[in-house]
Amino acid sequence: MKTKKEKAEIIQINISGVDKPGVTSALTGILAKYDAFILDIGQANIHQSLSMGILFQTTPDKSGDIMKDLLFKAYELDVNIRFTPITEEHYAQWVSLQGKNRYIVTLLGRKITAQQIAKVTNVVVEQGLNIDTILRLTGRIPLDENERAAKSCIELSVRGTPKDREDMQSQFMDLSTTMGIDISLQLDDMFRRSRRLVCFDMDSTLIETEVIDELAERAGVGAKVRAITESAMRGEIDFAESFTRRVSLLKGLDVSVMEDIAIHLPITEGLERLMHILKKVGFKTAILSGGFTYFGNYLRNKYGFDYVYANELEVENGKLTGRYVGDIIDGKRKAELLKLIAQVENVDIAQTIAVGDGANDLPMLSVAGLGIAFHAKPKVKATAGQSISTIGLDGILYFLGLKDSYFDDKKF
Repeated sequence: MKTKKEKAEIIQINISGVDKPGVTSALTGILAKYDAFILDIGQANIHQSLSMGILFQTTPDKSGDIMKDLLFKAYELDVNIRFTPITEEHYAQWVSLQGKNRYIVTLLGRKITAQQIAKVTNVVVEQGLNIDTILRLTGRIPLDENERAAKSCIELSVRGTPKDREDMQSQFMDLSTTMGIDISLQLDDMFRRSRRLVCFDMDSTLIETEVIDELAERAGVGAKVRAITESAMRGEIDFAESFTRRVSLLKGLDVSVMEDIAIHLPITEGLERLMHILKKVGFKTAILSGGFTYFGNYLRNKYGFDYVYANELEVENGKLTGRYVGDIIDGKRKAELLKLIAQVENVDIAQTIAVGDGANDLPMLSVAGLGIAFHAKPKVKATAGQSISTIGLDGILYFLGLKDSYFDDKKF
C-alpha cells in the first residue's frame, strides 16, 4: 500500500543584528546539510546592521531539525532569527506579482531630506506600487556638513503598474519644482542598464553660456543677438530663421576672437567627471549642437568626445562673413544625427541618451531611449521624460544606476 507523499513546508527566516563575516555562509550551510531548497534570498546592510531574509522549502520530517540548528547557530553568531511559515497559496500569490512591471524612481539633489522621501513615496503608494528595494547611489554621508559631497541620490525599485503613469509623472514634476529635487521615473527594462550612446547639446548644456552671445559681445551686437537667442530657445521663432539673423550680425569679427572665447568657456559642473566615467565604462559620446564646430572641436579635444556635429561659420581673409557653410543643425537635424550615429555604432535607439536644454533639443530628447532636459527652460522640462535641475551633468550617472562606490578615482 502506497503512503501519501508528505506535503512540503515553506518557511521564511528573517535575521537581524550586527553584521559580521560568515553569517550567510553559516546559515545557508545548515540549509544545505538538510537539502533544503532556497526559493528566495535577500540581504541589506545599513551602518553595520544586518537585515537578511531567506525563503526555503523542506519536508515536515526535516523542518524541526533545521529550525533547531538555525536557532543554535544564530545564538552563536549573536544575531536574532525569526521563523514564519508560508502557505502555498500565499507563495503562489507572491510569485504572480513577480511578473508585474518594475520601475526605478531616482531622487537626486544637493541633499535628500526625510520630507522629500516621504512626499515621493506617498505618490508611489497612491499609484498602487510597492517598494522592493532602496539604494543610496552617492557615497556615505559624514556628520560634518562641511565634508559632505555637493550631491545626494537614492534609488527606489518599485513593482506594479501605476494607476495613471502620466499623473504620477506630473506629481513628480510638481514635487521637483516645489521641493528643489530631481525625480526620475524609468521602466526597469533590459535597456536601462545597457545604454551605449550619449548625445549632448553644447551651449547651456556642456558649457554655461551661448557661444553666439559671446561672439556677439565681441562684435558689439550683444543685446540684439541675446534677444533673438532667448526668443528662439523659448520656441517663439523658427530656429533656422533666428540662426541666420544672428550669424549675419557677426559680420567682420576677427576669427582670433574664437580662440580666446574657447579657452575661457565656462564648463558646466560635473562634465569632466561625467566624461571620465562614461569613457571608462565604454560609452560613445557626441556633441549635436546648433552652435559652432570650432567650439565643439575644442571640447572634443579636451574631453574626448567621439563625434561633433555643429554649424560652420564662413571665414574670408581672417574675418567672419556673417554667413554659414552647409546645412543648419536644427532640432530636426539633431534627431536625425542621433539615429545615424546609433546605426553607425550598432546601438539600438533604446540604448541612446540625449541631453539638452532648449526647444530645439526636444526632437532628439523624444527620439532617444532616455531624454534628459538639463537645467532646461520650463517648456522643455515639462515635455521631456526626465530632467536634472539641481546638480551638474554627472547627475546623469545616477539615472543610469551607477553608484559612486563603483569608481575609486579620488580625483572625481
